[in-house]
Amino acid sequence: MTKAEKTAISPTREEDFPEWYQQAIRAAELAEPSDVRGCMVIRPWGFGIWENMQRQLDAMFRATGHRNAYFPLFIPLSYFAKEAEHVEGFAKECAIVTHSRLEVDAEGKMKPASPLNEPLVVRPTSETIIGASYAKWVQSYRDLPILLNQWCNVVRWEMRPRLFLRTTEFLWQEGHTVHETEAEAREETQRMLGVYETFARAHCAIPVFAGEKSESDKFPGAVQTMTKRWCRTERRSRPALHIFSGKILRGRAGSNSKAAKANKSLGGRRAGA
Repeated sequence: MTKAEKTAISPTREEDFPEWYQQAIRAAELAEPSDVRGCMVIRPWGFGIWENMQRQLDAMFRATGHRNAYFPLFIPLSYFAKEAEHVEGFAKECAIVTHSRLEVDAEGKMKPASPLNEPLVVRPTSETIIGASYAKWVQSYRDLPILLNQWCNVVRWEMRPRLFLRTTEFLWQEGHTVHETEAEAREETQRMLGVYETFARAHCAIPVFAGEKSESDKFPGAVQTMTKRWCRTERRSRPALHIFSGKILRGRAGSNSKAAKANKSLGGRRAGA
């Protein structure tokens, strides 16, 4: 009887690639599942990779004129209510904060206290909160363009987590720009997609191909969504490093900005891990 071949990781790639991938991530001490359902702990080796990616991408963003900023993690529910089409795509994934503190009840158990006057949505993406600031900042075409990038984390409830692929909380960057015309927004989107492709190919050795997302798959509220994707070993298409995508949105409804009269357009793009 032939002895079963021993491998460092079981199962092998040929036997069960998705499970092999999860086991390889753990064996390499890159990340592991957290006690918080759907979340992961990124260990030093894994976070070091993220830091290297972040450092390289940040330099590439700055070379195109972008600057970094940071916007709140908590977004008032009313901001989402103004953007029905945009929110519809995230509604089932949102985490909501409804109370401001904890207190001990008569049985010695902790329970929420002090309900908030308005619930706060934990950032699933930042279009609404950033758009509110842009509406105040842009008073004329002289204030354009705005080219900002944000490094942050986002939260979207995930029922079937997979390390670095699908988790409830994950790290990413999101760029949000404002332009006087739609043509300028489209030009910016294509420029940044080129930056992502260079990063994927030259720094991550990941071959990607470009395409436009279908109407049913495009970013909620976007006029158009372009993406750079790569093919996994299972021969399924996968957005590179979560998503390398660019989207075009019209000027936000309710903007008090004079620039809105000048066919203001917004561009955005994101990548994460």
